[in-house]
Amino acid sequence: MRHSLFARGSWSETSRISEILRKETVGGALLLLAAAAALIWANSPWSAAYDRLGDLHVGTDRLGLHLDLSLATWAADGLLAIFFFVVGLELKREFVAGDLRDPGRAALPIAAAVGGMVAPATIFVVFTLHADVGATRGWAIPTATDIAFAVAVLAVISTHLPSALRTFLLTLAVVDDLLAITVIAIFYTDKINVVALLAALIPLTVFAVLVHRRVRSWWLLVPLAAITWALVHESGVHATVSGVLLGFTVPVLRSAAAGGPDAGPGLAEHFEHRMRPLSAGFAVPVFAFFAAGVTFGGYHGLITALRDPIAMGIVVGLVVGKTLGVFGTTWTLAKLTRASLDSALRWVDVFGISMLAGIGFTVSLLIGDLAYEPGSQRDDIVKVAVLTGSLLAALCAAVVLRLRNRHYRTVWELENRDRDHDGVPDIYESHQD
Repeated sequence: MRHSLFARGSWSETSRISEILRKETVGGALLLLAAAAALIWANSPWSAAYDRLGDLHVGTDRLGLHLDLSLATWAADGLLAIFFFVVGLELKREFVAGDLRDPGRAALPIAAAVGGMVAPATIFVVFTLHADVGATRGWAIPTATDIAFAVAVLAVISTHLPSALRTFLLTLAVVDDLLAITVIAIFYTDKINVVALLAALIPLTVFAVLVHRRVRSWWLLVPLAAITWALVHESGVHATVSGVLLGFTVPVLRSAAAGGPDAGPGLAEHFEHRMRPLSAGFAVPVFAFFAAGVTFGGYHGLITALRDPIAMGIVVGLVVGKTLGVFGTTWTLAKLTRASLDSALRWVDVFGISMLAGIGFTVSLLIGDLAYEPGSQRDDIVKVAVLTGSLLAALCAAVVLRLRNRHYRTVWELENRDRDHDGVPDIYESHQD
């Protein structure tokens, strides 16, 4: 039998996804405000003050840990660990208790995320293959999708799109983040301090034991998480990896033997409820503020930056590569499995969501800092390209999805008008609904 792609999930899962999207929409708005503030300040007569703020060092190198870091580094290595902790929680919940525990449902967003990584990476390599030495090191920059930015755009331009598309975008972005952190750990780690990495397993294990015993005492868990982060940072692996590892240790479900007479939810839901506002409302916007500030140097400086092979690879990778990767993989999977698109959707809807996946901001900027020297000319080119590519992807997706939203709104209005004229009083229908 032919199965349906993007079929509506369970009510509990749909409700949970809707709540997450509402929180991410607020976070996306704050992210845009922080990025805009950084760009305005960096291109104002007071740009030197912006640079001094980002370079201000806070911390200590005592205890053998290199933690005398600039504010910009604290934002990238420290605050983004909170973001990836939430990613770890969400990903584990999706595959343990969400609709994606069904392999049939999980295959589509995973395949689409992989396709959305391979296509833009290939495009970037093509553009930079014959450029200066080391240019191809940034191949992973256009492979990431910024969920907060994308959801904020989706919330503004679409109010009547089917919920299955929103769920697909969120799940795609979560899997995308997992792939991104894997790439960071494998390809952007120059050398590893094995002793520090093994030492990080000790507080990580204690943290895991405590959360499995449903211990919620922040005075115990936060220090253990901080020690794990510090040791991973010292090991040479990017410190944000510790966030995902800590998130993976938190139980989603509680067995009867683990505590209480009946099985029930674990601490993942509790932690996600507490940490998501901190991540979306503070950690990501602050990172964006320190990462997005780049001086354009006027119109000619902007054009010169965008002519660089690295910039072209990023822009084309985000706008074209992401769309081809996500949409092409989804369409190919449908043909290979002889699956049909859900009757409530059209392929142009999937195409619009695929274009929206080209908004790569937070993780793209992070990978740019790892690929090239922070503060270097290439780093500035990356920022210009990521901002430009993300903006173009958002605009292109807005055109397509706005038209589709108008179509679904018209259908909704016709259905409601027909219902209001079927001879049944509206107040009775409202009560029945």
